[in-house]
Order: sequence, then C-alpha cells, then structure tokens
Amino acid sequence: MFRLFLTFFKIGLFTFGGGYAMLPLLQDEIVRRNRWASDEELMDYYSVGQCTPGIIAVNVATFIGYKLHGWFGGVMATVAIILPSFIIICLIASILLRFMHNTWLIHAFAGIRIVVAALIFNTLIDMWRKGVNGIFGYIVFALTLGGLLCLNLSAIWAVIAAGCAGFLYAYTRRRLQK
Repeated sequence: MFRLFLTFFKIGLFTFGGGYAMLPLLQDEIVRRNRWASDEELMDYYSVGQCTPGIIAVNVATFIGYKLHGWFGGVMATVAIILPSFIIICLIASILLRFMHNTWLIHAFAGIRIVVAALIFNTLIDMWRKGVNGIFGYIVFALTLGGLLCLNLSAIWAVIAAGCAGFLYAYTRRRLQK
C-alpha cells in the first residue's frame, strides 16, 4: 500500500500540465516499473477515464489502486496523485501574486508549457500506435476526427458513437464467424 501511495505521489509531484501530461509517467511507472497493468489495460483505463467525470490521471490512479487493493487502494492512489498538486498550489497561491511579473518566472512557465506540449504529443503518438489499428480503427478515427473538427461534434457524443460502433463491429464479426 505504501508503494502504491508513493508511486502516485511521485507521479503527481513531477507532472506539470494536467492529466494528459501524466500519461507518459503513468505508463512508465504502472506498466514498465511496477507491472501493475499491461499497456492494453492502461489504454482501457485511459479510455474509461476519458468517458467518466474527473481528471483522467486521477481516474486511472483510482482504477489501479482499486485493482490492487480494493476500494481503500483506490482512495489511497487518488489522494496520493492529488496531494502534491494541492500542496504546491497552496504554496504557489500564497506567493505567486508577488512574483507574477518576474521575467524569470514568465520564461520558466513558457518553457514548461513547451515541454508539456511535447509530452502530450508523444502520448498522442503512442496512443495512436496502440489504439488505432486495422481498417475499422482508421474509419472510426477518421469519422470521429471529421465530426469533431468539421461538425463541432461534442466529445461525449463522439465517445458514445465510437463505443457503439466498436460494439456493433465486434457483434457483427462474431455473428458472421458462426
């Protein structure tokens, strides 16, 4: 339980930029170092975390904690991933107004934003390689992207439609194989 708490505390402590920026660290810690989940399971957790209320990384922490130690593990992992941000935000809020116009601080945050964009892009490429495969995957991706960009489709409806399409595709394939 302590290892679970420490792992998620570390992820929360060393990640800037929100849920998507945490994904590379989650993958490294959860899949590679601790082997608490496979790449496929982590992708499933990302997907479910995207569809449920809340921050993706927090949802993933809750899923992993619950998988390992039941509801108490879920609570511990969730608290662990949130606690560093809470502490840091409280500290920053108490002093930020004094230094908000400091040139060094402005440049530091600009550099952090660039790194966060690179982390998110890296995660996007990794998720593409693992999640979009086969003609069906490419079609669903293209239709979803088109709906989001051209039709201003809500992300909620895109996720629901893609989930239904995946279900119908698997159901149809199973029926045809019989």
